Amino acid sequence: MAPWIGRDVSAAAAAIASASYFLSRQTPIAYADRSSIFGSALPKPPPPAEVSASESKDQKARKDAPRTSEVGFDPEALERGAKALREINASAHAKKVFELMKKQEETRQAEENAKRAEYQALQAQYEIERQKALFEEQKNLMQQQAQSKAQLARYEDELARKRMQAEHEALRVRNAELVKMQEESSARQEQVRRMTEEQIQEQRRQTERERAETERETIRVKVMAEAEGRVLEARNLEDVNRRMFLDRATQEKDKWLAAIKATLDQVGDGFNSLVNDKDKLFVVVGGATALAAGVYTSREGARTMWNYIGQILGQPSLIRESSMAKFPFLRFRKNKSSFTNSGASKGAAGEQKGFSDVVLQPGLHGRLQELAVSIANTKRHNATFRNVMFYGPPGTGKTMVAKRLAFQSGLDYAVMTGGDVAPLGPQAVTKLHELFDWAGRSKKGLLLFIDESDAFLSERNNRVMSEAQRSALNAFLYRTGDQSKNFLLVLATNRPGDLDTAVVDRIDEVLEFPIPTLQERLDLLKLYFNTYILQAGTRSGWRSVMQGKQADQIDASGITDEIFRVAAEKIEGFSGREIAKLMASVQGAVYGSISTTLTPEKFIEISPSVVQRMKLEMNRIASPGFRLCPGPDCVEIRKKEMAKRSPTI
Repeated sequence: MAPWIGRDVSAAAAAIASASYFLSRQTPIAYADRSSIFGSALPKPPPPAEVSASESKDQKARKDAPRTSEVGFDPEALERGAKALREINASAHAKKVFELMKKQEETRQAEENAKRAEYQALQAQYEIERQKALFEEQKNLMQQQAQSKAQLARYEDELARKRMQAEHEALRVRNAELVKMQEESSARQEQVRRMTEEQIQEQRRQTERERAETERETIRVKVMAEAEGRVLEARNLEDVNRRMFLDRATQEKDKWLAAIKATLDQVGDGFNSLVNDKDKLFVVVGGATALAAGVYTSREGARTMWNYIGQILGQPSLIRESSMAKFPFLRFRKNKSSFTNSGASKGAAGEQKGFSDVVLQPGLHGRLQELAVSIANTKRHNATFRNVMFYGPPGTGKTMVAKRLAFQSGLDYAVMTGGDVAPLGPQAVTKLHELFDWAGRSKKGLLLFIDESDAFLSERNNRVMSEAQRSALNAFLYRTGDQSKNFLLVLATNRPGDLDTAVVDRIDEVLEFPIPTLQERLDLLKLYFNTYILQAGTRSGWRSVMQGKQADQIDASGITDEIFRVAAEKIEGFSGREIAKLMASVQGAVYGSISTTLTPEKFIEISPSVVQRMKLEMNRIASPGFRLCPGPDCVEIRKKEMAKRSPTI
């Protein structure tokens, strides 16, 4: 091929390419048509303003040319292209040029198809991304809807729960109001019932008082009538009696005058014979004088000897009660005489039982058992005893427990009262030394119980203490300075805070005897009810048996445990001794009635009146520290008083 042909072919190809490119750039509708094929969702191609800077410069150069149209079209390229085509057609190589152009066009179409496929792939990927985004949006929307539904469900559940709570609270308030109304109604009914019962009881008591008043008036009228009849009868028989009395008096006077005259005659004859005989007179006077001197000497010698023996071997005068014989050499005689005393033998048998029948609080009962075992072991091992103090209100069983403690531990016991020391005056020191010397002679060991010990063992700073009492306290402290192997000291007091600090220092064990609780009061009521009511009339003396007189027994078969419990609640603040007095008063009230039958109604009627009377009487005579009061506050007053007086050991 000639060189010019190649150049012409190249120029023609370039011209055709330039023309096609320019036409493609000048007709953007193709992109619009292409985009319309893939749909409106595809992104549009970049606008013409985004052409490269070189193309912009070419267009500007063409626009600056004078042949450039208003739209920027330059026909020079077409002219050159047309010229090239004419040259190609005239050339012998036209066919090759067209084949080359065809190949170029096919190449360009292949590139366009590749770009179109790439564009379609991008569009498909974009669609996938859009679908993914749409799916994510739908998923998020569904999650938000689910969360909204869950929140709505929780909110509705919360509302329902609050509504149910409000309904339950309203129902509870309504039920509480109903219960309160029922309780108030029951309280009113109970109050009305009590008032009715009180009115019935008051009317019954009024009727009983009127009946008793009527009976007393009838008896008084009857007695007055009988007295008037007897007076009238006496007046009618007065003259007869006077005459009979005068006759009897005259006879008696004559008889006595004759006897006196005969006696005086005999005495006168004997005196005359005695005066006339001096030997007889001397013998009579000497014998009478010797007889008087012998009687006086024997009486005073026996009294002096007996006092000396009592001081050496006998029981001290401060001891009021003891299990030891007053004189050791008369022990067999005492034991022998004790068999005739049924009450004493039964009391000893009861004391030898230990603490099984003693009503005490459980804690105190256990401590007493341990103390008894400790004392018995101490005596068996020949060790020193530990001193003990019992304190509590009067009547709580301190003396009885001390006796039981002595019998349980195998010791003798002796009871003295602190109030017996003060009246002795200066002799108190001597008597105390005699007491401790006597206590040291016990072979079994002695439990010395001092009741009301604060009477002479009070604080030495007390201004009202006399010198004799101070000396007695010093003597007691001297004899108890060291613990003994022969005797055990047990002090009992209602006012432990008044004891001297040196006395408190000698105490090793302290036991409190409080006022009985409800259970103890119930047990004490049953115990004394059995003693004073059920066993009344079963123990008669031998004289009654010999005379055929048997006491009537009290029938109390209707008294139940519930009645005992009600009575125990009403006697709050009573001690054991006061409960015993209460049962004794009930026994007296039963014996004062017509029949010896104790019905529940009579027991309920008697008990409140007896309790009220006992409280009023004890309030009148009780000390301020242990004043009884008709109510539960009495227990609190006693507890506070005992707390103030309790020593710190």
